[in-house]
Amino acid sequence: MDSIQRLSIITHGAASSHTIVNNNNNIQTLAHDKTHDIKSGHLQKHNHLTTFQSLPDSIILLIFSYLTPPDLIRCSRVCRRWYIFVTHNQQLWRRLFLRPECMNGHIGAIHVRHIESFIHLLGTRCASSLLYIDLPVELITIEILRELALRCPNLEYLTLDFSTAMQLHDFSDLNEFPYNLKRLCICLSEVIFLESFMRRIYGYLSSLHTIHIIGTMEKPCISPQEDADNYETINISKIKANAPNLRVINLYGINFVDDSHIEVIASGCIHLQCLALNYCIKICGTSFKNLMTRCGKLQCLLLQNTGIQDGPMLAVDWSTTQLSELDLSSTELSEKALLEFFRIIPKLTYLAVPFCDGFTDKVLNLLIDLGKLNGCRALDLSNTVNLNIETMYRLLLSSPDITQRLEALSYTGHACITEQFWIDAIRFLHKIKILIMGTAHSWFRQISRRIHIDQILDACAIHCPNLRRLEIQWDPETVGFSSNSSKFIDHLRIRCTNLLSFVLSDGPYYEGTKANFERAERSSVVRTTTMYQTSIISTLSFYNELRFN
Repeated sequence: MDSIQRLSIITHGAASSHTIVNNNNNIQTLAHDKTHDIKSGHLQKHNHLTTFQSLPDSIILLIFSYLTPPDLIRCSRVCRRWYIFVTHNQQLWRRLFLRPECMNGHIGAIHVRHIESFIHLLGTRCASSLLYIDLPVELITIEILRELALRCPNLEYLTLDFSTAMQLHDFSDLNEFPYNLKRLCICLSEVIFLESFMRRIYGYLSSLHTIHIIGTMEKPCISPQEDADNYETINISKIKANAPNLRVINLYGINFVDDSHIEVIASGCIHLQCLALNYCIKICGTSFKNLMTRCGKLQCLLLQNTGIQDGPMLAVDWSTTQLSELDLSSTELSEKALLEFFRIIPKLTYLAVPFCDGFTDKVLNLLIDLGKLNGCRALDLSNTVNLNIETMYRLLLSSPDITQRLEALSYTGHACITEQFWIDAIRFLHKIKILIMGTAHSWFRQISRRIHIDQILDACAIHCPNLRRLEIQWDPETVGFSSNSSKFIDHLRIRCTNLLSFVLSDGPYYEGTKANFERAERSSVVRTTTMYQTSIISTLSFYNELRFN
């Protein structure tokens, strides 16, 4: 039927052409040779090999290695082959997160319903590949600890979370415990004494290099009489005696730790390189003289929100120490004490002094004049209310020995800082990786002008190719941007290819920036200040060892 369109391909044996006849009887000849046949066959073969089921085992194993334990469990239900992969490859089960508070994180926690099945899985699915495991109090039992000791000889990092404990299991028969641990984290309870448990494991701690003892910071204020009866829920001196090779000690938020405990640590930990005492409010510093004398390798001292005082700090001969990383956040040292302290301290590679009223223009000028910050990698000067913009101009615009090496800078909480300051300063921050600026909590509503953010992004794109984390804290009422702001966001996204986190306050600019990155399939980069907070602590030399929970 001529009215019906028809297409026929007439081939002539091994002919080298195709003849196409259409409804108008027009004949078209298409060249076709053996090369085309080979390419078609190769293409079909190639398409067959790129289906997931046809991938070799090594590639599938590599893909699965990026999945969290909950994802692996879901994959095991897809087909028999995936089930075998998940259950028979121990290297997929190197880390197990078992605490419920990890459920909302990206690491993926597993809820254990049947302890007997879990014990069996420890010995079969994990076994010698297991490197890290955290245990909530209900899973800290003799049977599980024994299985970890017998079946998991390569276990290096163990977290024991007693923070929600109201009572302990009976550990009188505990005779096995992991013996090759490099790091141990113990989360304390306010009401449970751990000495009966610790007495059973002291002999297994000699291999430790890092220990975290985490207190609870939620305890309400107590009266002086109750303070006198503040019991120690764990014996730090015995831990020190049985772990002589400790290099990193993190005592975080423990309400009973004072200078007597630091004296005990100083007497036995000669290899100590990093000591973190953040939120141990009873630390005054009277133990630091012995600490710095006996622990000659100490390089990192973190004293955030401690009760350190002028006199004890000045009694130490800091010039003979190897201290290079220091955190004095939220401490009450005076300007006079800081001037004397920084005059004798060695050069610093990390300095954090946010919320320090004693850190003034005189102190920063002293550091610049003496070259104490030459070679500094990270600097946090946020919310230093007695530090003026003129001194910061001198630091960032006239001190190339500092700015040329600076990798992290946090300078927030100053109402007089405008976009012109940052446009001028960013030109000198060529190695910067972490940059935090702005003023949170709407302080900028006190002045009439707005902060135009487009030029700041453009300066970052041009001068900061290594930028990884950027946080701008100004609120939506303060941030101003043009109708062409998408062009500046594009510039930042294209030029700063290593950018992992861009944190902004909620509002129209945040929504537009997030949509811009999502269109480029980088949906996890733009974040909001209500959910994320950027810090410079990742530049610490001992950052990986200090991470817990």
